[in-house]
Amino acid sequence: MDGSLIALVGFIALFACLVIRMPVGISMMLVGTIGIYAIRERAAIPKLAGEIFNEASNYPLTIIPLFVLMGNLAGVSGMSRDLYSAAHSWLGHLKGGLASATVVGCAGFSALSGSSLAAALTMGRVSLPEMQRYNYDNGLATGSIAAGGTLGILIPPSAGFVIYAILTEESIGQLFMAGVIPGLMLTALFVVAIWLVVLRNPEKAPRGAAIVPLRERFQAMRRASAIVSIIVITIGGIYLGVFSAVEAAGVGAALAFVITAFRGQLTRANLIEVFTSTLKSTGTVFLILFGAFVFKSFIGFSGVTYDLSLWVEAQGFTGMQVVLMFLLIFIILGMFMDGFAILVLTVPLVQPIIEPLGVDMIWFGVLMVICLEMGLISPPVGVNVFVVKGIAPGVPLNTIFRGIWPFWFAMLLAVVLIVVFPQIALLLPQTMFG
Repeated sequence: MDGSLIALVGFIALFACLVIRMPVGISMMLVGTIGIYAIRERAAIPKLAGEIFNEASNYPLTIIPLFVLMGNLAGVSGMSRDLYSAAHSWLGHLKGGLASATVVGCAGFSALSGSSLAAALTMGRVSLPEMQRYNYDNGLATGSIAAGGTLGILIPPSAGFVIYAILTEESIGQLFMAGVIPGLMLTALFVVAIWLVVLRNPEKAPRGAAIVPLRERFQAMRRASAIVSIIVITIGGIYLGVFSAVEAAGVGAALAFVITAFRGQLTRANLIEVFTSTLKSTGTVFLILFGAFVFKSFIGFSGVTYDLSLWVEAQGFTGMQVVLMFLLIFIILGMFMDGFAILVLTVPLVQPIIEPLGVDMIWFGVLMVICLEMGLISPPVGVNVFVVKGIAPGVPLNTIFRGIWPFWFAMLLAVVLIVVFPQIALLLPQTMFG
């Protein structure tokens, strides 16, 4: 059977496995192994074993459990609450200020955890009761939490960038730096989106909190200095070349552990919760990666990427045209699939097509991650929406989905700006690495 035909059958089989809710990693591992067997029988089992061993012993991947651990420690130590309290003290009295504080808090927590789900869950538990207390519209309140949480896979340290870097063999440090300015820009766009919503419908944020005296604002900033210091040391250390991304993860986790101990939160229950959560999250990511590399090998054996690249060349498409087509595909896929599934499924297929066209893979990675963020809040499968639903059981699901649209369009604007002005993503990586 022709390799391209086998690849097509493989993709159909993979989607069928995902439809019946088989775990993403196992689906790709199963389909990839059977596909390799169909093309090159004797290579199937050695390739399966080799890819799993290679990724399990891949030193850069230690960054994932370390940053997940750091985020979990920030949650149990109260650092995440301190961060929200600081943002609340400066922004809470403004119209829509509590929602804006939620977005800023999510951005700060994202710089510690690298996880969208963790950011939405942790900051949502802190901020939602406050917004409900001040009679915020449920759509605006839950929408700001769901959208703010998506910053976790864009603002470094991003688990999405780590996986993208491993799949494309790009520098994790460069990708982290590429996410800084777009992450700050998207945070600002979310705040502007909240302001526009409240400007159009003032009843959505009927009143703000009382103005906090300047002294108390600085006291709140001082309490949040622990989490800010960890962020500055880890991200600043990468930027200044003091240590690598993996070393930054180790330093950040160690600092978070020390601060948690200093605050007296290293109880037996907290330690069990932190390490259990870290192991579960890490195990899920590693299983996905094992499956992704087995499936990537199957795609390589099939030769379908070579055939597609020849077809693209024959059509005379430019690199930008192909990039825009793929971004549209990612946005559509995001309506039905988990972001990580899209990432590991499409990158092995996309990279061999766009790289020969001169597309910068760092720049493309930032665009892809923002499109995946859009998928995290897109109906009908937006994962972050269901996370927020879990902490807001009294809010109807359609109300949450209605609340996310201003933020979805803010993300679309961010994609357009980065496409038109690539230096938004490339300035820091080029400054650091030349």
